[in-house]
Amino acid sequence: MTRRQRVAQSAAMIAIFTLISKGLGFIREVFIASRYGSGVETDTYFVAMTATTIIMGTLGSALNTTLIPIFSEIRGKRGRRQQKIYLNNVLNIVILLTIIMAILAYIFSPIIIKILAKGFEGDQFDAAVRLNRIGLPIVVFLGITYVFSGYLQSNQVFGPHAIMGIPYNFVFLIYLLFLAKGGDITNLMVVSVIAASTQFLIQLPAVRHSGYRYSLSFDLRDPYLSKAMILVLPVLLGSAVRQINVVIDKTLASELVDGSISALTYSSRINEMIIAVFVMAITTVVFPMLSKAFSEGDTTQVRKIFNEGVNIILLITVPATIGIMLLAEPVVRIFFERNAFDELATAMTSSALFYYSVGLIGSSLRLMLNKVFYSFQDTKTPMVNGTIAVVLNVVLNLLFIRFMGHNGLALATSISAIFTSALLIVDLRKKMGPIGMKGILITFAKTLVAATIMGLIVYIIFFKLGALIISNKLVELIFLLLSIGIGVAVYFGLCILLRVKEVSRFFKFNR
Repeated sequence: MTRRQRVAQSAAMIAIFTLISKGLGFIREVFIASRYGSGVETDTYFVAMTATTIIMGTLGSALNTTLIPIFSEIRGKRGRRQQKIYLNNVLNIVILLTIIMAILAYIFSPIIIKILAKGFEGDQFDAAVRLNRIGLPIVVFLGITYVFSGYLQSNQVFGPHAIMGIPYNFVFLIYLLFLAKGGDITNLMVVSVIAASTQFLIQLPAVRHSGYRYSLSFDLRDPYLSKAMILVLPVLLGSAVRQINVVIDKTLASELVDGSISALTYSSRINEMIIAVFVMAITTVVFPMLSKAFSEGDTTQVRKIFNEGVNIILLITVPATIGIMLLAEPVVRIFFERNAFDELATAMTSSALFYYSVGLIGSSLRLMLNKVFYSFQDTKTPMVNGTIAVVLNVVLNLLFIRFMGHNGLALATSISAIFTSALLIVDLRKKMGPIGMKGILITFAKTLVAATIMGLIVYIIFFKLGALIISNKLVELIFLLLSIGIGVAVYFGLCILLRVKEVSRFFKFNR
């Protein structure tokens, strides 16, 4: 199997299982709401879960990002045996650190809850502290999960990482369907701990199959440990900066009309779904390949992998951008507008979604470009770029919010993503020399032409023909799905006619 076939196959597998996992996660939330309602108990549970996972989520992401290139380098220079020794070393240190973090979080849980939920008092505050303490083993489980995931992905084993969200959600669904009777929310936190354990347990067979056997030992003098610390700090700072950005957006939105924060939240989740399902799948597969090529000093291969990854992202995000801009209002109305979600909420959410979609390509490319720099073991450039993005976003927020309201915050985020992606491309070209921009621009032009024609056909089918036929929301949903399906078929057909290489290879067409 060629590299291109492996990339396409692995990315498709990850995208499919991510989509399944996202669907199960949505069903999980529906059942939680059904069993426990939406009130004091669920508020307490969600705050306690946030307190449990917020630090480890940031640290774990940084850990996974820095481990993959180091694992790749060790395998390339010192072999598989040394790679397994380093895995054992890192695993033991992470377990020790996460146990210490869990103990400290147990002690300072009241302070953590007070920071996250200022309004919690009395029994609710005590319940949040109790739930937070029950959930603290999740911190250790997440640490192990990220280490295993980094090791397997560095060896281009993507299956366990792709499916680990499925058993996680199944644990919840089994409990909620057959065992939960409502009432005490404590049991749900216990189930959360059990579910979190499945994420590393599902990866364990693949880790053992690679020949790894656990040993209770570690070497603090390992030079790769100090290297990991140097690489991980900028990633942590960059993650912290992004969290500050989110806080600023929410703070500014809180000063606008009621519903602004909700509109931004719902619209950003719809926009991010494409990134989570498709773009993350591509970058997850490409990142270890880039790391391996860099560790071998093969810059030609790095350029080829980078170009293929970017072209596939363009193939997905260009039509997605046009599709979201065109169908934002009917999508929000059909799937969200009911009960308390009224016409005003639909209008606010769909307009925010329109402006978020402006930056979909930029956000996706930034994710890919960051992975390229991480594969070079350069974590400083993305950190600096992330800081610039926050500063620019704040300036644009203050400028646009005056005359665009919450839509200005969405547009500021999009422009910031586009601008910082352009800066990363400039930085990458300085680092690598020519990166094949001509080929990338040709692919962009071809996909834009195909997506524009697709958009016109979808507009005619849904807004013109549909206006004559649609009589209720069910018919509108059917017509929406039909127009999207026809649009997708037209788009890929045009891409084949325009000889977009990635589509031709996927469908096994010869140029």
